[in-house]
Amino acid sequence: MRLILVRHGQTASNTRFLLDTAEPGADLDSVGLEQAAGLVERLSHHPIEAVYSSSLVRTQQTARPVAEARGLELQVLPGLREISAGDDELSQDATRYIGTLVAWGTGDLDARIPGGEDSHEFFARFDAAIGQIAAAGEEVVMVVSHGAALRVWSMGRVAGFVEALGRSHLDNTGVIIVDGSPEDGWQLAELVGIRTFD
Repeated sequence: MRLILVRHGQTASNTRFLLDTAEPGADLDSVGLEQAAGLVERLSHHPIEAVYSSSLVRTQQTARPVAEARGLELQVLPGLREISAGDDELSQDATRYIGTLVAWGTGDLDARIPGGEDSHEFFARFDAAIGQIAAAGEEVVMVVSHGAALRVWSMGRVAGFVEALGRSHLDNTGVIIVDGSPEDGWQLAELVGIRTFD
């Protein structure tokens, strides 16, 4: 199957650099709403058969225009939510959050911010959500989730993603397209909407 993984549109928390990871989370701002509406045309060449989002408001607002344009029900899966910032929720200091994600990438899978989740917990619930999506049987599915969650899951589960992303950043409504299955693994097909930092 093909998964079209989309980061949600812009919110005020993004522009204020807040760690906004808990439910319900911030709404899309005016730019984010335009980005969400733009996905209808951007993804028009994909035969999307189902649309999923996390339980945070911004992902549902991002997914809804495509779902409505295709006459599809928007399906909400809490397992697709952002990686928890724990005690640092709504902080502008992302030092511990980024440090935790880096620790996961270097093999410290038990690292966590107090009140947050470790790597085992994150992958268990995100993999379960992806497994539920795959089990539904559609061939092409749009999944709207969050920046850190999509990057970490793709780094751990999608062949070719790390090399393609490099030192780049996944922008709001950036898209990661992968082919495969939970059983056979996932392969990167396309990466759209990244910004490279010098």
